Amino acid sequence: MNMASNIIAVTRTDLQRIKSLLHHDFVASFGDERTHLRELARRLACANVVESREMLPDVVTMNSTFKLFDLIRKESDTFTLVYPDEACIAEGKLSILSPLGTEVFGRRVGESLSLQVLSGETRKRVEQIFFQPERCGAFNL
Repeated sequence: MNMASNIIAVTRTDLQRIKSLLHHDFVASFGDERTHLRELARRLACANVVESREMLPDVVTMNSTFKLFDLIRKESDTFTLVYPDEACIAEGKLSILSPLGTEVFGRRVGESLSLQVLSGETRKRVEQIFFQPERCGAFNL
């Protein structure tokens, strides 16, 4: 995969909030052990920063609700990408700091991702975005 395909679009607001989370003492205390958090920081450092009104409607942003298709199980799940204090996987609220949350953030509809999980590797594809705050003018979520 070439580097251009790894560059994500991120709103200025999301960038500031996520960088603040990554620098929080609690996250920093285990950050070296969590390669997905280092990868998220790297992706943010290379990101194309846009104003909320300029965000493309097919990008998973914070507070977006989207459908992920599991390419191995051939099943779909619906999630909302949230900040850690709102996370509740039973309600489909996926934390940005979780391995899956960091991988899906900034992905576009149709993009696939691979992820190491306890049972091995899983592969998923972003199928659809049901709600994206920027698309409907909710710029302060």
